[in-house]
Amino acid sequence: MCEVASNMTVKEYRFGKDQEKEDGDDRPRELVVLIPEVLDPRYGMYVWPCAVVLAQYIWFHRRLLFGKRILEIGAGVSLPGIVAAKCGAEVILSDNADFSECLDNCRRSCQMNNLSGICVIGLTWGHVSPCLLSLAPVDFILGADVLFEPEDFEDVVSTVHYLMEKNTNAQFWTTYQVRSANWSIEGLLYKWEMESTHVPLQSFEATKEQLAGSSLPGMHTIQMMVISRKKNKGLKT
Repeated sequence: MCEVASNMTVKEYRFGKDQEKEDGDDRPRELVVLIPEVLDPRYGMYVWPCAVVLAQYIWFHRRLLFGKRILEIGAGVSLPGIVAAKCGAEVILSDNADFSECLDNCRRSCQMNNLSGICVIGLTWGHVSPCLLSLAPVDFILGADVLFEPEDFEDVVSTVHYLMEKNTNAQFWTTYQVRSANWSIEGLLYKWEMESTHVPLQSFEATKEQLAGSSLPGMHTIQMMVISRKKNKGLKT
């Protein structure tokens, strides 16, 4: 267990506490994740409401993730990625290559949850870096509230598109907070030949104001979607 600095708090997130165990399911019914948060104004140093919702989606669909290769982008304190790793996925955590403090926070979250096999890399959206080029194909890409600033939207989409070129069946699981009705990535998805599917929060039991034992997401308007390559890419009508 890593030491807790004076400017750090540790939050507990508890998944599956109220779920009934299904017949023939030997997996743990409950998962507890500890996340260190640093009192810092930068985005990646504490848990955002979208991360809790995405982590709940991962927990709800954990049967799909065992043995899969997963990359979390803009991971920050890495709640979704940590949950995926605890569910048996092979996880890589990433954040902006220039934000060493956020990358340290990724590593701290791994240590806090006794996960020694997770790789943490610097990955800046929209940049074709050696780390991006050397990444092996991934099955799922995770991103909680990475669609935060409109000027970053295309960098996020282009990075996800590149990753999907390596595995055309890969999916991007992302949650975002509705901050403006005028913000949309539909035009960018069309440009990069991708498509999105809206996922209702009630379909994975994420409509509670108290989720995973936390007051997040509270009353925030959170949306979930799955992005993939267009199925009819290259076909003429």
